Amino acid sequence: MDDPALKPAMLARLVYLDRCLTWRGQVNRKDLIERFGISSPQAAIDLREYLDRVAEPKPRYDTVRKCYVANPHHRGLPFVEDAGSPDEFVGHPTSSGLSVLPSPARQCPPFVMRRLWQAVEQRQKIEIGYVSMSSGLRQNQWIAPAHFASDGERLHVRAWSFHHREWRDYVPVRVHPDSTFDVAPVGEDLPRDADWEEFVEIRLRPLSSLTEEQQAAVRLEYGFTQEVLSFEVRKSLEFYVERRWGLKQAGARLERC
Repeated sequence: MDDPALKPAMLARLVYLDRCLTWRGQVNRKDLIERFGISSPQAAIDLREYLDRVAEPKPRYDTVRKCYVANPHHRGLPFVEDAGSPDEFVGHPTSSGLSVLPSPARQCPPFVMRRLWQAVEQRQKIEIGYVSMSSGLRQNQWIAPAHFASDGERLHVRAWSFHHREWRDYVPVRVHPDSTFDVAPVGEDLPRDADWEEFVEIRLRPLSSLTEEQQAAVRLEYGFTQEVLSFEVRKSLEFYVERRWGLKQAGARLERC
């Protein structure tokens, strides 16, 4: 997506107009004003610019609803290849008909992430105070961080534990900010992390106890294009797939096959 004749700020506003018309089917000056904090005259200029550039069939102005309405065959701006997602409108003031559940605030202090990242980059071991989920207690230990991974909700650090003498997943948000963060060279060849290097295939299907009609509904909901939904993940992340997809929870709709 690029048009050298447009300044980046206006380009962003035109793309937003295009996505409003693509996903919501309508847009007006107020949408631009609330989203970008611009004046009403500037919003009018943006709309005229959009109407000049958008492909046929162009949106029409509805005098009753006082907004521009997309044609059922709306094709949008010719230089915009990515139509985005309706998710960007969730929680926005112009989308009062939508609601979204809050996500847990799992933000790790930047200086903690910085220390861990530098330990990975410089191949160092680092002393952290880590809060255990099993005991709830903080324990000082040395780890050798090697990789970062995400389960889609939070970051994990794959690290060698000198205390447990094995590769483990650590959650940075449970690293206590008052840790010493002392560092030292690893000083030894660490064992191979087989679970990180090995990939496993995850094959999912609708729960076998469901009726054929229910299974068809599940395939539609999860975007099945074949009889099973298949993808690969690192073996060390296999557990998080099962937890995130709720495979072993009551009311599960999917199972491994």
